[in-house]
Amino acid sequence: MIDLYTWPTPNGHKIHIMLEETGLPYRVHPINIGAGEQFEPAFLKISPNNKMPAMVDTEGPGGKPLSMFESGAMLIYLASKTGRFLPEDLTKKWSTLSWLMFQMGGVGPMLGQAHHFLGYAPEKIPYAMDRYKNEANRLYGVIDRRLAESKYIACDEYTIADMAIVPWLRFPERQGVNVDEYPKLKAWRDRILERPAVKRALEILAERRRPGPHTDKEREILFGKTQYAKR
Repeated sequence: MIDLYTWPTPNGHKIHIMLEETGLPYRVHPINIGAGEQFEPAFLKISPNNKMPAMVDTEGPGGKPLSMFESGAMLIYLASKTGRFLPEDLTKKWSTLSWLMFQMGGVGPMLGQAHHFLGYAPEKIPYAMDRYKNEANRLYGVIDRRLAESKYIACDEYTIADMAIVPWLRFPERQGVNVDEYPKLKAWRDRILERPAVKRALEILAERRRPGPHTDKEREILFGKTQYAKR
């Protein structure tokens, strides 16, 4: 059994998708990041970086419980556990891991910054807004060019790289992107979003997330000094 500690964000949805696609049994434990639940001691034992998602596999290696944090590592682990969505062919495997790292190091952090400065920041800072809007469009362009030559992002198979990237591309308008300018990306994204497992995954905790605006307390927890306190 997988005990999943999560919230309906792009990073959370990556793992929701993988669990729904593989059919592994799992239990959802909501971690309300707006309420500061990510800072509670019990959660920090599983995710020392106070980020969600995190998980505990009650039947990990050797039949012993294994706790994990960082969504990319979790995807690799679940692929290893099930033998699915990370190809055995070495060329495809390393391409998949390359594109997964592209998401972890580029798509997630940069589009997250675009979300923040274009939508959440209390001050409208033109330099930051332009910087991350431009970077978001650059990343969309990288993906669009890749999909002009490949059916899926890493190879001709649906993999954990697709699962990792697609949740970040659901609301391009929040990133200053006109998705119609990236037709290959749009077609690939829409095709994946129609998968039954993906549809189920995106409904997990959907009713718990309020799109905004944030309260003053939530803003402090998410963006203020609270997250930087020593623990």
